[in-house]
Amino acid sequence: MLLPLEEAQARLLAHARPTAEERVALADAAGRVLADPRIVAAVDVPPFANSSMDGFALRAADAPGVLRVAGEIAAGAGSLQPVEGGSAVRIMTGAPLPPGADSVVPIEDVAESDGVVSVPSPVTPGAFVRSAAHDTRAGDVVLLAGPLSPAKLAVLASLGIGEVAVRRRPVVAILSTGDELVAPGDQLRPGQIHDAIGPSLAAAVIEAGGEPLALERVGDDPEGIERTLGAAAASADLVVTSGGVSVGRHDHVRTVLERRGALDFWRIAVQPGKPLAVGELDGTTIIGLPGNPVSALVTFELFARPFIRAMLGLSGDGRLRVRATATERMPKDRDRRAFLRVVLSGTDDGYVARPAGGQQSSQLRPMADANALHVIPEDLDAAEPGVGYEAIVLEPPA
Repeated sequence: MLLPLEEAQARLLAHARPTAEERVALADAAGRVLADPRIVAAVDVPPFANSSMDGFALRAADAPGVLRVAGEIAAGAGSLQPVEGGSAVRIMTGAPLPPGADSVVPIEDVAESDGVVSVPSPVTPGAFVRSAAHDTRAGDVVLLAGPLSPAKLAVLASLGIGEVAVRRRPVVAILSTGDELVAPGDQLRPGQIHDAIGPSLAAAVIEAGGEPLALERVGDDPEGIERTLGAAAASADLVVTSGGVSVGRHDHVRTVLERRGALDFWRIAVQPGKPLAVGELDGTTIIGLPGNPVSALVTFELFARPFIRAMLGLSGDGRLRVRATATERMPKDRDRRAFLRVVLSGTDDGYVARPAGGQQSSQLRPMADANALHVIPEDLDAAEPGVGYEAIVLEPPA
């Protein structure tokens, strides 16, 4: 019996444990996940009122009028020229507002000559002044959940934080199995193919926030597979394999899990990717993906990606989901939920999804051309044109 997708995902994620925290310099924290997303601000941002324009700092009550220019304040100035009645101080963008001033008039709105500045119009108190702490006040709790983006790093820097505690990137060991596999770049012999899964899974691990550990490929040798899995389980937070989980005489990953470790479940109701095995070996979770590259990538999205994110303290797969209308009929297995490779595009009426190419699990190029997976439920024979279905966005539509 095939296990429903949600049940399989829940059973897998129950094994996820957050990785330990480590401290890194802010300059090295891009894409990392804070161990605690709640930051208590120690300073006001900005720490002082400052000008948002190049112009003149003055008292609003003195405008309109002709004012004496009493000095100049540049950004970073520590000594401030006070503003008294009937006077103004030339000020640069970002410079601290001097004592006595309550507003700024832009330079293009005044006329300056012979040490005086003419302000022709009334000025509103607070005009062109960025008040102290208008972004963040000391003591505020700043929530920075998810991977650290450039904007989030900027917030941390503005708070004076030069080092942060982040979750250690999970180490994900990747094992490709099969006598037919050779490394990309090596010469093919009869019956052999290049290992397309290993490099693609390493990239997928990085994208999910993990650190890939590429293992040496192992042929269809049960002793070699058991030995390699045992070593990987001792050094990695998660082991992801490809191949060896179906019902063939040379599919040994599943049997090693059954004999040496613990097999939690096998075979799920998804298309592509039915033969997927999940279990543990020496306390380390093993996700046995199918040996077909397309099936491996799709099931990585459904299982390994959310597992890696869970170890980082993140929920879900982090992918955007939208409703998209199918442009043509795409057949599927009625008993399984299908994840069809499609090209998503936006129209005035919403998103539409057209097939990226053939939907056979042996066709890698449509997977590379696709920017989304169209999710077609069980109990349907096909995606029907004109009907909307959920789409998992892999890359932003062009």
